[in-house]
Order: sequence, then structure tokens, then C-alpha cells
Amino acid sequence: MNKLVEDIQKLKKEKDAVILVHNYQLPEVQDIADYLGDSLDLSTKAKLVDNKVIVFCGVHFMAETAYILSPHKTVILPDLTSGCPLADMITKQDVINLKKRYPGVPIVGYINTSAEVKSEIDYCCTSANAVDIVSKISSYDVIFLPDKYLGSYVQRTTKKNLILWHGYCSTHIKILKEDILMLKQHYPDAKVVVHPECSLEVQEVADKIAGTAGMIKYVQQNPEVKVFIIGTEVGMCYRLKKLFPDKEFIPASKLAVCPNMKKNTLEKILFSLETLEPKIVVDEEIRKKALNSINKMYELQDKT
Repeated sequence: MNKLVEDIQKLKKEKDAVILVHNYQLPEVQDIADYLGDSLDLSTKAKLVDNKVIVFCGVHFMAETAYILSPHKTVILPDLTSGCPLADMITKQDVINLKKRYPGVPIVGYINTSAEVKSEIDYCCTSANAVDIVSKISSYDVIFLPDKYLGSYVQRTTKKNLILWHGYCSTHIKILKEDILMLKQHYPDAKVVVHPECSLEVQEVADKIAGTAGMIKYVQQNPEVKVFIIGTEVGMCYRLKKLFPDKEFIPASKLAVCPNMKKNTLEKILFSLETLEPKIVVDEEIRKKALNSINKMYELQDKT
């Protein structure tokens, strides 16, 4: 263990902190995680743990979600500039305008949105439960935002009429169908697993479409498969290799690197523990309204 990691572990105990790390973070950051997972998994974990300080190694909307669920805790994002271009593609005013244009139509918003956007939608969702949430809404018409590719996947699966916002992930669109077909020539027995934020033509050549948690489950359910082509941010291959060292994980595109996800370094984590900065705080009125959309997601999710 190097000195930097030792200092982080020591300070973590002193400050009663827990380190939550998203699957797309740098390998060395994944290695010091108390918990690894996707954005909602981690935010839920932030709510359940007893620690007073949450160091959230992800992007801004994720740390906001953790604060929404745990306002009594100190939530720190080591690099405050680690944003999400997809989340930035829709604003609170955009949602208000959609409500005026489509009165009475329920709005489902992806977790990849700001707290302000979450405060105006009816239901939150994740890539893992989007199909389930939309299918349980009684209305045939549903507004889905901001990711048009995830929305299109949900529409195909649920047969509902989704009114889509034309947002997209600038990392996942770097993965091309041609990349995957070329890799399949080299690895003919490989299974192709892609994130629903990928383009529709990429989804069409996949054996499985799933979020990061679903990818782990798919590998577990296919023990006979030795090679997987992974269509998401490249950091996920490191996570999968640690979980399944006997298998090979090939990134669908080496260009699928989220620069924002890579901003949280060990040095910044140490500094954030020393200073308990930068803190993430959400206006209380916004927080309560955003919490409502998340709670309604949980209610629908539990509904049979």
C-alpha cells in the first residue's frame, strides 16, 4: 500500500467517512472504494451507512442525489468540475415547458439529471429499472428525459408512446456498430453487452442491453462464456475483470472514456478528506421535491 492510500485510509477513519466509487472511475480509485456500483446503488448506500461523511467519487448529479437522500450527512465530491454533459442537456425550465406543452402527461426522468430537474419530474428511474417504471405507469403517453437512446429502448420494450427529449451521452455515442462487428471477427465466441445509452444501431448488434449492474449479472448468468465485448465506459472492464479474473473483457471502443469520471484522483480524494470540501448542498425546497420523484420511483418499483 503506497503512502497516499495509507493517508486516505487513516483520514477516512478519523473523519468517519465512507468512500463511494462509481464503476467508471479510475482503477486506483476503484481499488480504495468501500462500495462500488452505479449511481443509484451508491446513493442508496449513502443513505444506509452510518458514516457522517460521504466521499462520492462520481459526477455532480450523483453526489446531489446522495445529498437528496441524506441531507444530514456531509457529501463531498472530490472534483467539483466533474459534471455530466447528458445531465446538462436539460434544465428545470425545459421540464416546466414540457408540462405546459403536454399537460397531464407523466414525466419520467433518468437519474442522470440535476436536482432541479428531478424537482419538476414525476418519477425518477435508472437504466436498470426504466422499463419497469414506465410499464407500471397507467398512462399510455409518457414523457421520458433526457436520454433519447435509453428512452427508445424503453419504448420498444414497453410498447408505450414515449415523448423523448433528444439528449444523449457523449461517451456512449463514441461506440460504433462497426467497432463491435470488427471485434466480433476477432472474438467470434464473445457475447456483446451494451449500455442502453448506446445508439440504436449498437443496441441492435448486442446480445444483451443492460446498465452496469445488469452487465455484472449477465456475466454471472453465463459462466460458460469466456470473452465479453463491453459497450460502455472503459472503466467498467476493470471492475468486471476484478470480479471475474478468469474471463476476458474487451472494450467495444477505447474511445469510450468519460473525462469527467476520470477527474477524481487519489490526490483530490485525500485533499477532500483533509478539508471536507468541496461540499455538495441542495436547496431544501428543491431537495424535498426531488426526493418525491425518487420516492415515487421506489413505490412503483415495489408495486407488483
